[in-house]
Amino acid sequence: MNRRLAALAKAHGVSTWYEDWRHRRVEIAPETVVGVLGLLGVDATTPAAVADALAAARPVDPEALPDTVVLTEGATRVLPGPGVVTLEDGGRRPVDGELPADLPLGWHRLACANREVTLVVVPRRLPVPPRTWGWMLQLYALTSERSWGMGDLGDLAEFTDWAGATGAGLVLLNPLHAVGPAHPVAASPYSPASRRFVNPLYLRVTDTAAYRAADPATRAVVDALRPDRGDLIDYDAVWTAKRHALELLHPYAGPVDLAADPALTAFATWCALAERHGNDWRAWPAELHDPDSPAVAEQRRGLADRVAFHAWLQQLCDEQLDAVTAAARAAGMPVGVVHDLAVGIDPGGADGWQLADVLAQGVRVGAPPDDFNQLGQDWGLAAWRPDRLAAAGYAAYRDMLRRTLRHAGGLRVDHVAGLWRLWWVPPGAGAAEGTYVRYDAEAMLGILALEAQRAGAVVVGEDLGTVQPAVTRGLRRRNMLGSTVLWFARDEAGGFVPPARWPRNALATVSTHDLPTAPGFLSGEHVRVRAELKLLSTDVAVERDRAQADRNELLAMLRAEGLLPHTDEPDDDEVVVAMHAALAASPTRLLGVSLYDVLGELRQPNMPGTVDEYPNWRLPLPATVAQIRADPRVARIAELLTAARARPARPSPAGPSTG
Repeated sequence: MNRRLAALAKAHGVSTWYEDWRHRRVEIAPETVVGVLGLLGVDATTPAAVADALAAARPVDPEALPDTVVLTEGATRVLPGPGVVTLEDGGRRPVDGELPADLPLGWHRLACANREVTLVVVPRRLPVPPRTWGWMLQLYALTSERSWGMGDLGDLAEFTDWAGATGAGLVLLNPLHAVGPAHPVAASPYSPASRRFVNPLYLRVTDTAAYRAADPATRAVVDALRPDRGDLIDYDAVWTAKRHALELLHPYAGPVDLAADPALTAFATWCALAERHGNDWRAWPAELHDPDSPAVAEQRRGLADRVAFHAWLQQLCDEQLDAVTAAARAAGMPVGVVHDLAVGIDPGGADGWQLADVLAQGVRVGAPPDDFNQLGQDWGLAAWRPDRLAAAGYAAYRDMLRRTLRHAGGLRVDHVAGLWRLWWVPPGAGAAEGTYVRYDAEAMLGILALEAQRAGAVVVGEDLGTVQPAVTRGLRRRNMLGSTVLWFARDEAGGFVPPARWPRNALATVSTHDLPTAPGFLSGEHVRVRAELKLLSTDVAVERDRAQADRNELLAMLRAEGLLPHTDEPDDDEVVVAMHAALAASPTRLLGVSLYDVLGELRQPNMPGTVDEYPNWRLPLPATVAQIRADPRVARIAELLTAARARPARPSPAGPSTG
């Protein structure tokens, strides 16, 4: 690559090479670097443009104030001169050339050297997470006699109560982020319209004050709308039924104070506009592209009833999530409900509309090729633009975390390496033709720690795949947990590592939603399906042989650890129990168990690299809540994990939430 282009890329945090999952150096094509620089507003299309951009990217004075100052508690920082810190509580503290070590945690303002910037004081580390175990749920898949075609927050409250009573200390969910209100309804919880608000498809219609207040005739009409459970989850049918039911009940609801929450009002406005113009704001009339435009204000007035309706749905989500949190606390769970934070958002969604000034327009976030996704991944998601996020004081990032943590005993951060760097795919390129863009990890991680500490929440980072050692070290340093997955716990020769050697500071699981289930792995289902979908980059016979070798290696490890009898060919159900015994034998702080694994489901919830070719995010569990509670396989795993993890008391939050 041209030396000057490489220097320009480095100045803007754009990688010109990376190390793949096999620890091989992969060079990035110059056209990819040029495309990604363009997404950062840097013209590198000609040698002259590169020269001009390099001149504009001259080294910054190291003593100058950055756009946002992030200070770790107990640390000091030299300033370019005297200044004044305006504290979060309104107090003022003069500073003479240095930020002192005794500044309180929180969000402050610093006036210095003719500038005023955001000053964030973040904790050095979080409290040590408890040692416990729990269930991992795709909530949409958890159904009961009362839910409407998919799992809902009522099912979650009931399941959480039962899980806590049978020894579990946490319930880990898929993202509950909001999707667009127009049809077709998005199935993926990892491509949300907004990460700040909740998907109303998860509401239990009959658990609302409006339903209780409605007259018997209205309740009868509402009850008749309930869709039955199908072989696959039909989100459009569920949303049609629930939306109609909630519209019938809305007249029985009290008003929502829209003035109290401008962000909620803006989100509800986007929902009302999306019902009329579609879920992608980029296809709306041009005058509606700016949320603050007079045209949007006029539309908001004209759609006042729909704006109020969508704001009410979010109020209901808050109320029902509060009930779930109460169930976890009443059951004595030391962690409680762990919410999942998706790595990005649908660029045409509500957050893409409201937060466009701090997003990289046109970028598609994904991942480079790895062992399980050999063609790379293009998630089609928008990403924070690091320079603009810092210039805005990280306010959008903070507010997103606060809203998510409001109902959380823990937060799983999907693709946590994205706090350090993200794989950006420029327009027109394939998933493997992207490159990494760097973020200020100290700021991103520090702010996460601050908001988690205020909420009293545990943080789990999903640090699987192609991850730099700095990610794991950074998490460990702040008492945030990484992730250990049995499939990936291998030595350099490819053998499975005994559980005693697994890391302590992690959430350990057998698999994830993007990987084969335990029964699927043992049966070779993952090879069959990927071959059928043409997702393999090698011959299917080679993949089958490798899958059989992996199975043999796993059985050898389980036998060597005394977790599986030395029989010729054990039953797959026995092997699944032994896999969970391996989790129990590890020193890992948190253990997560997927119901897909325990209930014998061969199909994985999501198949990366597919859209409509596979029923991603639409597979219900093969058992209802009542059947799960009575299943002896579930009871056996619960007893095994409870015996290995004595339940500690849940620590009280370190401080009040300001969200």
